[in-house]
Amino acid sequence: MVSKLLLAIVFVLDLIAFALAVAAEQRRSTAKVQTDPNNSKYCHYDKDIATGLGVGSLLLLTASQILIMAVARCLCCGRPLQPGRARVRTIVFFITCWVVFFIAEVCLLAGSVRNAYHTKYRTYFSDNPPSCETLRKGVFGAGAAFIVFTGILSGLFYVSYSRSSDGLAPGSRDTGIRMGSI
Repeated sequence: MVSKLLLAIVFVLDLIAFALAVAAEQRRSTAKVQTDPNNSKYCHYDKDIATGLGVGSLLLLTASQILIMAVARCLCCGRPLQPGRARVRTIVFFITCWVVFFIAEVCLLAGSVRNAYHTKYRTYFSDNPPSCETLRKGVFGAGAAFIVFTGILSGLFYVSYSRSSDGLAPGSRDTGIRMGSI
């Protein structure tokens, strides 16, 4: 039986993770070249809130994935699944859910790390300004998109898992050839 409460909790966690990733995309660090009194140029970065938003999104997405997989016992423990199309769908959703989750986590982690990186060098008496490296636009946005895909696929995985594991009582599998008297 599908637990609607579990799906609601996972949906809320994924929704908050999505909102944090979108907010991180909007609040990426920007840099401006400044000149100090010694006539040296350096990069001045604004506040670094996007890194915290990206990490928060990463943690909520991880909590959501762990919750779904703990309840489904990650397909490796618990009762066997019924043979048929439902089992095939469950395995396909399981694999694609993990692949998309991994891509989302990589986007969020790379975005957070890259956003936190600030160049520290100065140029003295040079016409060339320093290279003020910032996070490329769209990294957190890609993470947000993959959060949506992860949420959809994990929900489909859980529903498919619930349908394919229903109806099998422990030990009710056919053992093959019966050795009793006729």
